[in-house]
Amino acid sequence: MSTEITTDVVVIGAGPCGLFAAFELGLLDIKCHFIDILDRAGGQCAELYPEKPIYDIPGFPVVTGQQLTDNLMAQIAPFSPEFHFSRMVNSIEKLEDGSFKLQTDADETFFTKVVVIAAGGGSFQPKRPPVADIEQFENKSVFYAVRRIEDFRGQDVVIVGGGDSALDWTLNLAPIVRTLTLVHRRDAFKAAPASVNKMKELVAEGKVNFQLGQIAKLDGENGQINHVHLTTDAGDLSIPATRLLPFFGLTMKLGPVADWGLELNDNTIVVDTEKFETSVPGIFAIGDINYYPGKLKLILSGFHEAALMAQAAKSIVSPGERVVFQYTTSSTKLQKKLGVA
Repeated sequence: MSTEITTDVVVIGAGPCGLFAAFELGLLDIKCHFIDILDRAGGQCAELYPEKPIYDIPGFPVVTGQQLTDNLMAQIAPFSPEFHFSRMVNSIEKLEDGSFKLQTDADETFFTKVVVIAAGGGSFQPKRPPVADIEQFENKSVFYAVRRIEDFRGQDVVIVGGGDSALDWTLNLAPIVRTLTLVHRRDAFKAAPASVNKMKELVAEGKVNFQLGQIAKLDGENGQINHVHLTTDAGDLSIPATRLLPFFGLTMKLGPVADWGLELNDNTIVVDTEKFETSVPGIFAIGDINYYPGKLKLILSGFHEAALMAQAAKSIVSPGERVVFQYTTSSTKLQKKLGVA
């Protein structure tokens, strides 16, 4: 059943620049919803280098990607933005009144006055396993993300991978599936040690099967798999399965953004430098996804862009309303919004 959501602003991408946009929008009493293809906030910082130190964030001599994400989440908490993870915006349509209708691949429709694209270098796309004809099963019985846990209830699930996503979903799905087999090519994991330990406890209790090997072939018909074939050191192995979740990592692509009618420059979105608005009024782009002369792909540049974007978005969300620029250090009104006065 399709879900309809109406809001002031939709931010596409929950990386650092998108998160800071929620802070600047919140100071102006603008509500926003986030849509991100990943299953958590933080974008590249959290997904690709959560432990890697960053040295060029003002006020932080050194901070990791995850620490920066955690701090930004704490900073925007007073404004209660809503997050919609593990989904992608497929289309944007401009309506007669100048607002926008966004459709996601999770059967959601967003109606919004402003769109902010903060998608970094593009959208993360799942890497497809090297299995013949896997396309015929995709989005029917082979999934690269869990969008509705209920779709896996009572199913025979095979999860492939050794990273956080594979282990997290092994732990989360184990209580509701009929059978769950975790497949990894080696007995060592990149996932958080606590998750690995919990998974091994479930294996010892007989609630999860762990199998060393690599996925080789799928059996099934009409989009529905019935067996996953593995190559193992002991030979070929066939596992009954009705759902397959391969987590082979992510690759960065511009994705559907390329089809939204925006002026592009070498896979980035052209914006002005006053408001960071795209060629379509009401759609803004901040962070690494945008292009303008002199652009530096730095997080701090995206923070600056978010602040100016928010001022421009206010005139669209609340036309005719006088906006008085205020400082958080001296404005009691802003401090009350932040819960510190």
